[in-house]
Formats: sequence, structure tokens, C-alpha cells
Amino acid sequence: MKVFTELPDWRAERRAERRAGIGLGLVPTMGALHEGHLSLVRRSLDENDRTLVSIFVNPTQFNDPTDLAAYPQPLESDLALLREAGVHYAIVPRRDTLYPDGYRYRVVETERSRAYEGAHRPGHFDGVLTVVLKLLQIADADRAYFGEKDWQQLELVRGLAEAFFLPTAIVGCPTVRDADGLALSSRNSRLSSDERRRAPAFHRALVAAPSADLARRALETGGFDVDYVEDDGDRRLAAVRLGGVRLIDNVPLGSDR
Repeated sequence: MKVFTELPDWRAERRAERRAGIGLGLVPTMGALHEGHLSLVRRSLDENDRTLVSIFVNPTQFNDPTDLAAYPQPLESDLALLREAGVHYAIVPRRDTLYPDGYRYRVVETERSRAYEGAHRPGHFDGVLTVVLKLLQIADADRAYFGEKDWQQLELVRGLAEAFFLPTAIVGCPTVRDADGLALSSRNSRLSSDERRRAPAFHRALVAAPSADLARRALETGGFDVDYVEDDGDRRLAAVRLGGVRLIDNVPLGSDR
């Protein structure tokens, strides 16, 4: 696996591959990799000649500085996991490389980004969409892979690609869960043993409740601090806090989920 930190080096590599007709899949991550990320990697490896994984903890999508400071960054173990999985390339850019303008230029979506996560994390999706646009431009990939756990993000990224006529296909991949139903997340490592034992009740409430209001009540009764539980089209989206850890999830409606 080749690891790139400088954009000109990566672009030279990709230009040569383009000339040779070699297809590329991109898996954008913020590191702290787990089985959910690796499921995206495997999908990309199956569907493309080469796979590129980006690792960048994007500061512009954190509205809470303490959340950014607490975000795990085990870079060497992440790279080891990618090598073991058979990834061809990793790119690990610096902040000043991705934001040479100091974030003066940014992408702002004015409707669907204002609800749910956007309502509770002001500016979050401005940062997400800005960095995703940059990574898609840099990677020059045929496909990019995103998990359905971040359903609102996935839908906004799809809209971004359509609005800006990006040639990269956005591929959504199913949420990966532990055996007890908890959606895999880098934040799960910050749960205490007691909180981890209680956390699967989050998913169970979303699945079992006949309405979003009843799911909220079940979660509050179970000791969760609820940011939102909302039904939107064929999805139930929710965010809760357990101790000092914020968890998000979503389930499809009208099925066994």
C-alpha cells in the first residue's frame, strides 16, 4: 500500500492510472477504523481495480471543540488494518493542505442540512460537504463509498454530487452492527462498560416503537438524553446521548429493520 501525504504525488499517480484505464474506488474516513469502515473497503475492492482510503479528522465539521479533541486518531493501527485488507492507496492530508484558504470557501446546503444533525450541530454539514467535495475532486475516483448509518449525510452527499455534476458515483452501503444491534461507530470506544451494555436499547427502541414519539419516550425512560427521533419518508432517524457520548442511528420503516 502506498501512503500519500502530498497532493501532487497522488495526482501524478492517479493521472498515470487514468491513462492506463484503471478504475478507482474511494472510501473517505476520519480514521479510528472499525468493521463498518472495512465493509466499505471490501465493497470498493470488489467493484474497482484499485481502492484509495482517505484518513482525515475534519475539524470544520465539529461544532464542539471538546468533541474534536476527544476524537480517536490511531493512525498507525489504521494503516495496518488497511494494509491487511489489501488496500492499494491511503492518503493522509494535513489540515493546511485541504484548507489552504483557511475555510473561507465552503459548501452550504440550505434546506435538508438544517434538520436533524444540522439543527443540533450548527455548521456540521457545511464542513462535511466542503471536505467531501475536496476529497472527491482530489481522488478522481469512479465510485465513492459511504455508510448508511449516517443517512442524512449520505443523502446530502448524493445531492452534492448531482448539483455539481461530479462524475464520481456515490455508493451507499448498509449499516454494520454488533450482534446486539448497536451500530458500529468510532465513538463506541468512548462508552463505559455500563454504557456499552445499555447502548443496544437505542436500536431496539427505534425498531420496536410504532411511532417516533413512542420511540422517544422509550429512550428517555431508558436513561438516554434524546436530541431527536423523527420519521422522514421511509426512515426513522435519531440521535441520543449516553453519558458523554453522542450516538446516531436510523432504521427503515415498514420492515423488520
